[in-house]
Amino acid sequence: MEEIGSTILEIERVILLMLLVALFVSIMAKRFRWPYTVGLVLIGLALTFFAHLTVEVSSELIMGLLVPPLLFEAAFHIRLDDLRRDLWLIMLLAIPGVIVTTFLVGGAINLGTGIAMSTALVFGALIAATDPVAVVALFKQLGVPKRLQILLEGESLFNDGTAIVMFGLMLDIAIRGQFDLGESLIDFVRIAGGGVFVGVVLGLLASQAISRIDDALVETAITTTLAFGAYLVGEEMHVSGVLAVVVAGLVNGNIGPRGMSPTTRIVVNNFWEYAAFLANSMIFLIIGLTTDVQILIDNWQAIGVAIIAVLGARAVGIYGFSFFGKDIPSKWKHILYWGGLRGAIVLALAFSIPTDFPERERLLAMSFGVVLFTLLIQGFSMDKLVKKMQLINRTKSQEEYERRHARFVANRSASDHLQKMSEQGLLSAHIWQQMNPIFKNRETVLVESLKDILSANPAVETEELDTARREALRVQRATLGSLLRDGVISDEIYGELVHEVDDALTEQHVNWSQLLQLGSGKTPNIKKMMLVVIQEDDLHNTLNALSKAGFGVDQFPSTGGFLSRKNVTLMIGIPKDREKDVVHVLEESCEKRIEYLRSPLNGAFLPLSRPVAVDVGGATIFTFDIEAYHEF
Repeated sequence: MEEIGSTILEIERVILLMLLVALFVSIMAKRFRWPYTVGLVLIGLALTFFAHLTVEVSSELIMGLLVPPLLFEAAFHIRLDDLRRDLWLIMLLAIPGVIVTTFLVGGAINLGTGIAMSTALVFGALIAATDPVAVVALFKQLGVPKRLQILLEGESLFNDGTAIVMFGLMLDIAIRGQFDLGESLIDFVRIAGGGVFVGVVLGLLASQAISRIDDALVETAITTTLAFGAYLVGEEMHVSGVLAVVVAGLVNGNIGPRGMSPTTRIVVNNFWEYAAFLANSMIFLIIGLTTDVQILIDNWQAIGVAIIAVLGARAVGIYGFSFFGKDIPSKWKHILYWGGLRGAIVLALAFSIPTDFPERERLLAMSFGVVLFTLLIQGFSMDKLVKKMQLINRTKSQEEYERRHARFVANRSASDHLQKMSEQGLLSAHIWQQMNPIFKNRETVLVESLKDILSANPAVETEELDTARREALRVQRATLGSLLRDGVISDEIYGELVHEVDDALTEQHVNWSQLLQLGSGKTPNIKKMMLVVIQEDDLHNTLNALSKAGFGVDQFPSTGGFLSRKNVTLMIGIPKDREKDVVHVLEESCEKRIEYLRSPLNGAFLPLSRPVAVDVGGATIFTFDIEAYHEF
């Protein structure tokens, strides 16, 4: 028992040390604006090189403990509506793309290094799985189009499972020394299809359980059990545990939250964000700690061939299969190509190669060489590539607003600093009295300039309004927690009020003005109502845009066909003189352009006193005056 206790304490010390290193790297990465995961790899390499550490990690540890939270968290937050648009392309990249990569890389390794074809195909399969964690994090930071993020992340989620299935088949063929096409195809379908089936069943069961329970901790525990349980069940049934986790996360993430309260959704999302952070930290630190620099040096020629083979196969996959995608811009193809980083799955598969397997050391060296190249070279250069491709479309208005806002903040900071110096006696009152009016006048001018640009650019105004709204809601939630801890309010009142705040944080159709009026008895100044029939595919973007613009929205399903697609009817309350703003928001958020009926005499909006339908490409709009408006 003492040996078990000491082993547990030793494991705890190692984990705590790794977590401290990860925290330090995270802080430094934000300070110097370089990829966090790349920093972990570099620190791991430095520790191994200077401290002469020897770290051994099993593939079971990575695959069974660290990979499931990464895959589940990513799948849980992907909406099927977002995935559906490019599902065909994602599946092409994830299934045929992985198969093509396996054979192209295997063939190139065979020709370039002389390694036997069966062994080279094992390497081709294990290196086929992409891991764009560092790239996706950068995308979110820079504001890259969401569709591009979904393409890269969706491909990675599904090609992980495909690559693991291919690796198992290629390894079995290499060990047995014989290949049966029919048997291999059957095994591939059985393992991959079985993993999908397990994920669907377990995801649905977990979602049903969540819908019948109203306890944030219990529901979080259900998702945790689902993430690790799906992998274990899949492996026990000899099907793909990785695909089981991915599909379970997709199913549960799209069905489960419907049965969660707003508070539970926040708790679950925060938990999985933290779990993914821990898993990522451990994996990329392990990559650095387990890399033997001397082996890399000894096999530099084979590593060079492997890198060229992987880059070439990636080019064939992306530029070839993206031809079948729906209007994918060329710039996006370049990003997808260079964003094919390798990471955790490659590391786990490389470690799982049997110790007596021929050329094992060289395969390990090539695997780590490719992983380090993609992380250090591609990962570090992705920021510059994204900016060079000009994917972030910043308007002149946004840039001018930032410029003026920065001047305002700098002026206010200087004024506050000098005032504090005056109060502390470090600056004479006479000098401060002379300088204070200068700062005040400058602040007045800057405030007016900010008002001008915000009033002329509703998009910039709504973006800042949404930021302010969320910050205010977070402060309100923290204050309610303080009131509860101090005994000022009861648990019942806390639960009621925090539910209102959480609902506003999680539901995108709750607008800021409505939140401020909760419990106040005031009614917003609504003069007109607008009914908008939109395509179901546009619902998410439209609700988000209307919410940011401060419009209250109610939605209900529509009957009948609209452009041969499902549709949703939105009911929008329009304050005085904001009719044009609603139309502008709809134009920007719906897939097809919306035109509003205008007077042929003066081009102004018609003072409609009765509903008038306008058939347009993206929606049908009905607008009518109302005598009174009440909220219930």
